[in-house]
Amino acid sequence: MGDLFVKLGRSRTARRVIRALRLPLPLPQELRRARGSWQERPLDDLPVIVGHASGGELVSALAGVLPAAGAVTWVVGSRDQFEVYRERGEACGRAAAWLSDREPPEDLRPGCLVFDATGLERPEDLRAVYDFLHPWIRPLRPCGRVVVVSRPSDQTSTPAAAAAARALDGMVRSIGREIGRKGATAQTVYVDGGAEDRLEAVLRFLMSAHSAYVSGQALRISSRASGEAIGLRPGSLEGKVALVTGAGRGIGAATARALAREGAHVLGVDRPAEAESLEKLVGEIGGTSLPSDITDPDAPDTIAEFVKERFAGLDVVVHNAGITRDKTLANMDAHRWEQVLGVNLVAVIALTDALDPLLRRDGRIVCLSSVSGIAGNVGQTNYSASKAGLIGYVQALAPMLAERGITANAVAPGFIETAMTAAIPLMTRQVARRLCNLSQGGLPEDVAEAVAFLSSPGAVGLTGQVLRVCGGSFVGA
Repeated sequence: MGDLFVKLGRSRTARRVIRALRLPLPLPQELRRARGSWQERPLDDLPVIVGHASGGELVSALAGVLPAAGAVTWVVGSRDQFEVYRERGEACGRAAAWLSDREPPEDLRPGCLVFDATGLERPEDLRAVYDFLHPWIRPLRPCGRVVVVSRPSDQTSTPAAAAAARALDGMVRSIGREIGRKGATAQTVYVDGGAEDRLEAVLRFLMSAHSAYVSGQALRISSRASGEAIGLRPGSLEGKVALVTGAGRGIGAATARALAREGAHVLGVDRPAEAESLEKLVGEIGGTSLPSDITDPDAPDTIAEFVKERFAGLDVVVHNAGITRDKTLANMDAHRWEQVLGVNLVAVIALTDALDPLLRRDGRIVCLSSVSGIAGNVGQTNYSASKAGLIGYVQALAPMLAERGITANAVAPGFIETAMTAAIPLMTRQVARRLCNLSQGGLPEDVAEAVAFLSSPGAVGLTGQVLRVCGGSFVGA
C-alpha cells in the first residue's frame, strides 16, 4: 500500500487543506532520489553556497570538487578565496559569484550549503558557522543538502579546538532534525590531515540524490587504506567482480542491481529456497548465481572455490544475508539465539576468512548492520547483538587490510520499506516511519546506493566506518 502520508504530501491541495484545518498530520516531503548511474556532473547547474572559517584549509579542495561536479558556486569569503573558485570554475565552464561584495539575488534558493570549518580554534569560533548557515537555511531548496567539513577533534592542537570540532557534530545533527521536514539532509565530514584528495567522492555522494535517505551522519576520511583517490564517476565499477549474499530479494536484490548498474559483474548468493528469485535477478543484470546456505559448514570453502575457478578473484564482498527471530530474552529459546547469530555474524566471519585470499588489492567489504545494533530493540537481543558485532568486526578488520588497499565498512539501515516491515502492524509501522528527520521510511534502493558507494574506488578514504541509512533516525542517534 505504501506510505499514505507521503502520497498526500505530493498534493499541494492536500497540504493547503491540512494547514487550513490545523490538523496534526505529518506530510513528509517526497524525496528526490537518483534515477540511474552516478553522473559526471551530479550538481549540474545547482546553486551551491560555500563558505570558509578564518584559516580554513580546504579552499583548494572544495574549489576543485564543486565546479567539476557542475555546481554554480556562490562564495562567501575573502577575495583570495573567491579567486580560487573563479579560476577552477572557468576551467570547468562554471562561473563563480562572490557574495561578500553585494546582496544575493532575492530569488536565489541554494540546493546545497557547504562550510569549511577547519579553521576553528575555540568554541567562540562556532559563530562563523552560525553566521554562514543562518541566512540560508530558510531558502534552502526542498531535498537540499548541508555539509560541514572539519578536522577530527583528535587532530586538533588544543582541547578548546577539539571542543569546537566535536561541537559541529551536535550542531549539524540538530540542523538535520530541523530541515528534515523539507526532505533536506545535513552531514559532518571530518578530514584527516593529508587525506584532502579523498574528499571528492564523499562530497559527490552526500550532495547528490544518491544519498536521499542519509542524514545526520558524521564520516571520517583518512589515509588509513592505501590506494589512489578516484572520484565517483559513471562506470567506476567496470571490470569488478562483486559477491552479494542474500541477493534474491529485498535489499540484497537492490544492491545487486546498483552494483551492476555501475559496471560490476555480480555473483549473487542466496539460499537454495530462493533459487528462482535469484536466477531471475541475475538474468536481469547479467550476473552469476550460486545457490548456497551460508550457514552450512562447507559453504565458505565451496563459495571460495567457485569464485577461484570462475573469476580468479573478487573485488567487492557485500554481506547482506540476515534474519530475525524476535522474542524477548525471557521468552527466547536457544535455537532462536543460535540461528540469528549464526546467519548474521558467525557465517559472515567464516565466509570473509575463506574469501580473504581471493580479495584483490583495493577490494571492498561491506557488512549490513542495523540501527538496532546501535540502539538495541525490544525483542531483538539476538538480532541487535549480531548487528552490533558486525560493527566491531569491520572496525577491527579495517586496519588489518589497509596495506592491501582493502576497506571494510558497515551500513546500518533504519526503517526500510520491505516485505518484512510490511508485516508489522499498521499503527506500529506508521509510528516507525515518523521516527526520523525525514518522517518517512526508506527504500531498499536507498541502502543499495550507500553500499554501492562504499564499494567504489572513490570510497578509499572511508574504512572502519558505520554509515547509517536511516533518514536521521531518532533512535540510537
